[in-house]
Amino acid sequence: MSSLIEPGARVLVTGASGLLGRSVAQRLVAEGYRVTVLQRGTSALQGVDEVRGSLSDPAAVARATQGQDAVIHMAAKVSVSGAHEVFVEVNVRGTERLLEAARTAGVTDFLHVSSPSVAHSGASLIGAGAEPADPDHAVGSYAKTKAQAELIAEAHGRSDLNVLILRPHLVWGPGDGQLTSRIIDRARSGRMPILGSGAALVDSLYIDNAVDAFLAGLRRLPQIAGQRLVLTNGEPRPIGELITGMAAAGGAPAPGLRLAPGLAKAAGAVVERLWAFSEKVAGPRSDEPPMTKFLAEQLSTAHWFDQRQTQEALNWTPRISIDAGLKLLQEHIRSTGSVL
Repeated sequence: MSSLIEPGARVLVTGASGLLGRSVAQRLVAEGYRVTVLQRGTSALQGVDEVRGSLSDPAAVARATQGQDAVIHMAAKVSVSGAHEVFVEVNVRGTERLLEAARTAGVTDFLHVSSPSVAHSGASLIGAGAEPADPDHAVGSYAKTKAQAELIAEAHGRSDLNVLILRPHLVWGPGDGQLTSRIIDRARSGRMPILGSGAALVDSLYIDNAVDAFLAGLRRLPQIAGQRLVLTNGEPRPIGELITGMAAAGGAPAPGLRLAPGLAKAAGAVVERLWAFSEKVAGPRSDEPPMTKFLAEQLSTAHWFDQRQTQEALNWTPRISIDAGLKLLQEHIRSTGSVL
């Protein structure tokens, strides 16, 4: 068997409706891989086979994994609010369902997409590595359930699959309707706060670099299986500087709202309780709370990572710097009128 996953291989991608999943699927097609996507709606991607369904549907998951050589699992419930059980169903049970179906279908290689938040208890991370996932101390439903899912994937990797875990950190750039769009929209309306001095160093990852890393990870997966790797640009920036740069790229003024970190965390905890009560009474909301305890911690504590192991394992280095990425983002918004 080849020690590389070469173009021509059959690859299932979950989560192709999001920026990263869509971008990875498009690059795989462009490089000659045979791509299938599993999602509830139409993907609108050219050159892929579609299986309609969700991770909660065992029959759809079984159909999607049939005949595949490898799986890239990106689908997840991503939010700072919502019922915990929904996160469990998608992130934990969905991942377990997909792993079992992949094993049954004879898939040999599984790239599991996780998050640095699975090993983050809220304290500063300075030059950190990819520490083991810790559901007990991870903050919030998303991080806790992603930590559980990662442990399940690692267990399968020790028994019947080649499993590689990649943890991209704060992916941003053109087409990003999550982090990038929200920062710009809130800056435009004067609702984007800087916590404290804004000097906490934070890593992030430009979208094109993320796609490059995922392709490198898939290709080398049989050689580097069993590892967990955090992916970043390797350019820690003060969080206030990064937020201001994204706002400027979108033509928004620099955020003028300043909050003390302690106050923001306390307010976030209150907002979370009010949000949960609102959803219990009126059902799920389509918007996100303006502040949560987790978000306050992310905006006020350092979290950057040692990239030496990642770059060596993947034989990859980021080709687009943060400054170059901000310029590309600005050009995209000026030409299209939107981040998307």
